[in-house]
Amino acid sequence: MNELTMIQKTEKWVKDQLENEGTGHDWYHIRRVTKQAREIANVEGANALIVTLAALLHDLIDDKVVASEEEGLKQVTQWLVSIGTTPEQRQHIITIITTMSFKGGNNKPVTTIEAQVVQDADRLDAIGAIGVARTFIYAGSKGDPMYDPNLAIRDSVTMEEYRNGRSSAIGHFYEKLLKLKDLMNTEEGKKRAQLRHQFLEEFVQQFLKEWD
Repeated sequence: MNELTMIQKTEKWVKDQLENEGTGHDWYHIRRVTKQAREIANVEGANALIVTLAALLHDLIDDKVVASEEEGLKQVTQWLVSIGTTPEQRQHIITIITTMSFKGGNNKPVTTIEAQVVQDADRLDAIGAIGVARTFIYAGSKGDPMYDPNLAIRDSVTMEEYRNGRSSAIGHFYEKLLKLKDLMNTEEGKKRAQLRHQFLEEFVQQFLKEWD
């Protein structure tokens, strides 16, 4: 199977998996992340196939999207075998998608250029206007409020607290989104993050002004 066919088949498979996804981690998120990852890979000289497949598959093992990360990982691995990836390619892709998540800021920095590219692309989709929209969708899906001044901003949280503790959409800006600009790996990622970060800051200021 040639690389283009691998990618096209994976696109269709992922799209089918995420058909009814309602937390902002839907097919359109995947499509945006993949497009941005490919663009950054081109600038940074990363392996395009590894980057594309990892970007397409990155949310299919995430506990925000699937009931079991373990089951998700098994299905993704079986898929990669079925489209004819080599063991080395599979290992690289699995390593990327299991280490790139923010998880309350508790994950170690990723190491390969391909992992850095995919992580940057995913984080870019969490900031800017799209990031704002996705944050409110995700908060709503969890039953979290838009904003609650009585809820303390959690500066440092465990993985468990980050996933299951009580927060708000605006709280999420402080706990994650406003930190992402300084966590970008690649020069291209850093460049793309500047304007999106500025939009976040302006949005939060305007929101709090209107709230009061």
